[in-house]
Amino acid sequence: MRDKIMMALAGLAALIIVWVLHTILWQVPDEKNQGAIFRIIYFHVPSAMTAAACALAAFVASVLYLVKRNLSYDAIAVAVTEGALLFGAVVLVTGMIWARIIWGIWWTWDARLTSMLVSWLMYAGYLMLRRAVEEPTERARNSAVLSIFIFPGVYITWKSIEWWRTQHPGPVLSIRQGGGMAPGMESPIYVNLLALLCLAAVLVMLRYNQELRRRELDSLRRTAHAMI
Repeated sequence: MRDKIMMALAGLAALIIVWVLHTILWQVPDEKNQGAIFRIIYFHVPSAMTAAACALAAFVASVLYLVKRNLSYDAIAVAVTEGALLFGAVVLVTGMIWARIIWGIWWTWDARLTSMLVSWLMYAGYLMLRRAVEEPTERARNSAVLSIFIFPGVYITWKSIEWWRTQHPGPVLSIRQGGGMAPGMESPIYVNLLALLCLAAVLVMLRYNQELRRRELDSLRRTAHAMI
């Protein structure tokens, strides 16, 4: 049943992405000031929203682990954290490509860019911490605390373009104050968000299953060592 769900989600994501590519390449016009490179927003923004959703899921799972002490929540937390890192990397790379064309540079220490990079590095540190601690319960507890501690950075990144008017463009989505796009140009962003969320769900389910199997192997290994 789980495999069928993953296949259905993956198929839906593929179909939506094909539709989005067709729409943005053949129906959405070039932006007046940015030209064709403007279309990168249709992957840049949904990837950022997907990464934030994964980070929020990791935060919730970490809180639940500390409350219930169930290692399944820890497995969920690490799975969605890896999803957040993946889509966060897409955000950083697509943003750099856009910046190279529009700003003439790959990177600048803008408030949004800097806060995004710092958040990404902190979540990478979360995975490094997990590798440094062998005992499962201690690893889960320390990881949960760190995940909760670094989540506010996601909110800071989200609000940075409202709090600090630096080089990064201001809000572009109509759901945010000061944002708004021409009719027909904003909807593909939300459609592609659905595709990326489906893709993220598939990847998280795969990693969650792998994490559970790894824990079973660790338990068997510890039992074998104890018997020797």
